[in-house]
Amino acid sequence: MSPQRPDVIAIVGATASGKTATSLELAFLLGLHNDFAFPVEIISADSRQVYRLLDIGTAKPSLADRAAVPHHFIDERNPDETFSAGDFAREASERIADIRRRGNIPIIVGGAGLYIQALTEGFFDDTLTHEASLDDATQVAHLRKKALQDERLRLQQEYAAHGIQPLVEELRQHDPISAQKYADGNPRRIMRALEYYRATGMRFSEAHQQYHKPAGFTTRFFGIHVERSELYRRINIRSQQMFDNGLLEETAVVLARGYSPNCNALNTVGYKEAIACLHGHLSKTQAIEQIQLHTRQYAKRQLTWFRRSPHIEWLTGTPDSIAHEILTRLRNPF
Repeated sequence: MSPQRPDVIAIVGATASGKTATSLELAFLLGLHNDFAFPVEIISADSRQVYRLLDIGTAKPSLADRAAVPHHFIDERNPDETFSAGDFAREASERIADIRRRGNIPIIVGGAGLYIQALTEGFFDDTLTHEASLDDATQVAHLRKKALQDERLRLQQEYAAHGIQPLVEELRQHDPISAQKYADGNPRRIMRALEYYRATGMRFSEAHQQYHKPAGFTTRFFGIHVERSELYRRINIRSQQMFDNGLLEETAVVLARGYSPNCNALNTVGYKEAIACLHGHLSKTQAIEQIQLHTRQYAKRQLTWFRRSPHIEWLTGTPDSIAHEILTRLRNPF
């Protein structure tokens, strides 16, 4: 049977499940197979690997691996820059279109479920303007971005001073649909919806409907399943190895360059504990144990997210055996 070439392949799963190794094995197979002589380019769907300087704590693919297979969204932002799921979806969709135009296969690899969902199911894009010229559209986008940034700063100050409840009440008054959607009280999401309303006068929920941009491709999803006890064992080992490989020193270098310990890139598992250790709030042993615990909790949340999808084909095995199984399945229709 002739191969069923997909638009896009996605390899998903929890942290430490072997996604990177599997993607590299699959890239090798796809590049050499007689039926699938298509070069591969990897789209990293990881919310932290996009940041420069953060190498050890994000378990980035090695330089040799990146030289062997082109990788996107690694080392593309400074630690103090924002990079949202929407940013990722917009930029990644453009790159996927370019990769496909060149006859190559994009493989999305990562565990950031929200990023992958935004990319493969469509995303919020209010940069689609209808002004008379490109200059006008660029100016409108610039003014909107500045207004959003100003409101974001004000909201952060209000949150720091008064907590989340007044912001929840304001959102409930102006955009009850978003308030209901974010009933868990997630501060970042509530402030995002409020900043949009304040800056534009349009409800965030209405804007999502009006400016929803569908994905321009179909994706075949493969998930890597690892028994929980084995996954937790790998997480514990990796956490220890991060410290052995210089996580504390890497974190100290980033802070020495003037980056705030409160910036989003550092307010994540691994770096939070390393900062606490550097400041004397945790011993090294305590920091490692905290990283292990918080990473296991994060892996559990990742699996809960991905298990909701009926489109993921779950596979078990070594990176090599899973890559071969994916290749076999690609020869079959959806």
